[in-house]
Amino acid sequence: MKLIRTIAGILLALGFAGGFLSGARSAPDRVVTIGFQKYGNLILLKGRHRLESSLSALGFSVEWKEFPSGPPLLEALNAGGVDFGQAGETPPIFAQAAGVPFVYVAHEPPAPRGEAILVPRDTPIKTLADLKGRKVAFNKGSNVHFLLVRALEHAGLKYSEIEPIYLAPADARAAFERGAVDAWVIWDPFLAAAQAATGAVTLTDAVGLAPNRQYYFASQKFAETNPAAVDAIVAAIAEVDRRIVGRETEVAIELSVQIGIPASVLETALKRLAYGAHPMDDEAIADQQRIADTFYALGLVPKQIVVSDAVRKPTS
Repeated sequence: MKLIRTIAGILLALGFAGGFLSGARSAPDRVVTIGFQKYGNLILLKGRHRLESSLSALGFSVEWKEFPSGPPLLEALNAGGVDFGQAGETPPIFAQAAGVPFVYVAHEPPAPRGEAILVPRDTPIKTLADLKGRKVAFNKGSNVHFLLVRALEHAGLKYSEIEPIYLAPADARAAFERGAVDAWVIWDPFLAAAQAATGAVTLTDAVGLAPNRQYYFASQKFAETNPAAVDAIVAAIAEVDRRIVGRETEVAIELSVQIGIPASVLETALKRLAYGAHPMDDEAIADQQRIADTFYALGLVPKQIVVSDAVRKPTS
């Protein structure tokens, strides 16, 4: 017995007693819940299982939750069901205006070719001005909401001069295909899939109209109490970004297996993306502020916001 106590004392002094006495390393006792959509870098990160090991070293396990778009993802974050997530440029604007406690932690470069306004191939609509009085389907509060506003402005139309039809991507595509709406504003990979399957005509993409950035964010509480975990997630995303560039065909095949969309469609979408997760900077903040000011002026959000108030402060 004295020998056992002596060995235990030595192990304790060396920092090994916990593992020796329990027979195994203790499992992570905290969970980080990551919200992702059916496309993008987070689903690739999920599929490669690399984040789990880096967060395990910090005492976290990972839970993944899928969402159809950014707005419900941010609603889940507000309700405490998500700690970290990704969305386009518009959902965080609506979320901040609604008082959701989150912080921006990183962004991707602009990808304006990754969203567009589609019309049927046999439509009489030939220009943006022809949208006047037409039914236009889109996901309210999503990234394409700002594209539509800017496109109408560019055509000299008021937002009130079209009939907005708020539909999630799957419902919008069904309405578009049966002719229940005149146009559809949508993002990749739904955009690429619709172009391939329906022969839809692109009235305009976002080039010269909207940046179409992707943003990463965390709940305010999680970011403040677990900065190392946030940094580890962003670093893992940046690594995935580096591995995609120049390998879109291979990545499309990998992603196709996970989400059930043809690899050829995904390759088109991936080539329209821009890669390189970066901490928030003045340009990205200014882009978001421009959207926030535009939506406030149109009465689409209830109050004026200062985007920089929701940007994560440097940890060093």
